[in-house]
Amino acid sequence: MAGDIIHLGDADFQREVLEAEGPVLVDFTATWCGPCRALSPTMEALATQHKGHLKVAKLDVDDNQGTAQQYGIRSVPTLLFFKQGKVVGQIVGAPPRARLEGAIQQHI
Repeated sequence: MAGDIIHLGDADFQREVLEAEGPVLVDFTATWCGPCRALSPTMEALATQHKGHLKVAKLDVDDNQGTAQQYGIRSVPTLLFFKQGKVVGQIVGAPPRARLEGAIQQHI
């Protein structure tokens, strides 16, 4: 685990995301993805800033294809917001931090 971000796999997705008590932001990412790497420091900062109110997680789509396919992830980075086990928001691409902050405020 890097900082406050949880690194997920297919095996723990159900427990960490779908059964979570509060909102969860999942970053569907890949190691070879430049925009994903560029977004990483922002995700770390947001995870620390919103700790206790929002769980922030990463899932590598190459290593966890089952979950990526289940949610129709076609490009990375894709950010999905989950509440009570359901997707309540989606952002595709690497948005500016201000846009992410606005989206987070809608979901926490």
